[in-house]
Amino acid sequence: MQTEKIVNHIVNWLKEYATNAGVNGFVVGVSGGIDSAVTSTLCAKTGLNVLCVEMPIHQAESHVSRAHEHIAQLIERFDNVDETRCDLTPVFEEFKTEIFMEGDQATVDMALANTRARLRMTTLYYYAGLYKLLVAGTGNKVEDFGVGFYTKYGDGGVDLSPIADLLKSEVYQIGEFLKVPDSIMKAAPSDGLFGDARSDEDQIGASYPELEWAMKMDDEGKTANDFKGREQEVFKIYKRYNNSNKHKMIPIPICEIPSNLQ
Repeated sequence: MQTEKIVNHIVNWLKEYATNAGVNGFVVGVSGGIDSAVTSTLCAKTGLNVLCVEMPIHQAESHVSRAHEHIAQLIERFDNVDETRCDLTPVFEEFKTEIFMEGDQATVDMALANTRARLRMTTLYYYAGLYKLLVAGTGNKVEDFGVGFYTKYGDGGVDLSPIADLLKSEVYQIGEFLKVPDSIMKAAPSDGLFGDARSDEDQIGASYPELEWAMKMDDEGKTANDFKGREQEVFKIYKRYNNSNKHKMIPIPICEIPSNLQ
């Protein structure tokens, strides 16, 4: 991978898009993970205004400390970066008092996890509107187009996606080139939506290198019957997520009215 050329390409793409849109820059939700770290750094390199927003909701302390470290590093390196912190924990807790939570606990927990992501999306768009910024997405190719590991209208609700054509391994390569803090580079990927330290691998059942392999095999037309053991298990995990989350990856279906009914 031609890392430096890819970085320059993304930075130029971001700057051109924002300039053509007539906005002042970008707002990025910074979580303490590699994807938001790389995205916010790429945005900073455009020279346009960048607002990094930290939005904890019962967040694990390790996530909070990594987010603080990254934002501090960005502000030291770039004079076009600013920050704000919005503790959404009280908002989330108040929301829970106004809804009913019945049924299977795992289902309730997942619905609440997605609610966290949607509260954060609403916050980012508030600041985007306030300061005339674009919401920069932080999803990578495996998450956005492989397993659909994101919240619809949550972290999937963005204006543009600068790293969505990069595999997770490629995001790490760019992170190293951009001098993302070691604490983030070494941390296990996590969506941070459950208020604990569970990783993406804990939730999905496969690592990102395994999912990248499965995504490649699927693109080549392979099926689960082509593999045995762990490879077959990983491929089945990938296909299960890919199929069940397809609704996130395709345009919203429109019921088209036949001309003879109009």
